[in-house]
Amino acid sequence: MAVDALSPFEVVEAVAKAGVQKGNMSLPKVFFSSVSAGCLLAFACGTVLSTNATPWFQENAPGLIRTIAALVFPYGLCMIILTGADLYGEVFATEPFKSAVTTFATKKQVTPDFHMIFLRGIGCNWLVCLGCFFGLQGRDLASKIIGIWFPIFAFVSLGFDHVVANMTFIPLGIWLGTPGINVGLYIWKGIIPTLIGNILGGGLFCGMSEVTTVVIL
Repeated sequence: MAVDALSPFEVVEAVAKAGVQKGNMSLPKVFFSSVSAGCLLAFACGTVLSTNATPWFQENAPGLIRTIAALVFPYGLCMIILTGADLYGEVFATEPFKSAVTTFATKKQVTPDFHMIFLRGIGCNWLVCLGCFFGLQGRDLASKIIGIWFPIFAFVSLGFDHVVANMTFIPLGIWLGTPGINVGLYIWKGIIPTLIGNILGGGLFCGMSEVTTVVIL
């Protein structure tokens, strides 16, 4: 199967046009579009948590189950870019999913230091923005999905942090009573370092580097 794709220069032009279009969107449209995107990403976060909730793999092959979970997560960004939907339910209030949520939230929020979360935020949005770049680069549906899939798989498998994805993982952990996590800790160690890292990773390491490379070439 051939991959039909734009050139890097054409993608930069497409990104610029998309940026102008999004910058001129009305506030209500931006709000409802963001709500829809958050719901779609929450679907993928739910799949990651349910996949990680396999006790045997967690005890005997944690790296393998993490890789498998990372392989399925990219469908969230694919749906955000290609379509729309809503989310409901309380699936993770029961075992073994509740334990998977609390373990995941603890590893994401309690264990790492502030600077570690910040650095993981840089790497994460660098890869996410590359996924968006490759998604725009594809001309047909298959090319877009392939382009999106692998950078997103990379960020999940490496354990990087995305501020929006964590808005599913960490609040869910708080609601289910994960020890050591509260709203204040989440804002200080979750939102702030991840958001700053994501901005730098997406804007500087991906956006500026891609534009500079294309201009130089």
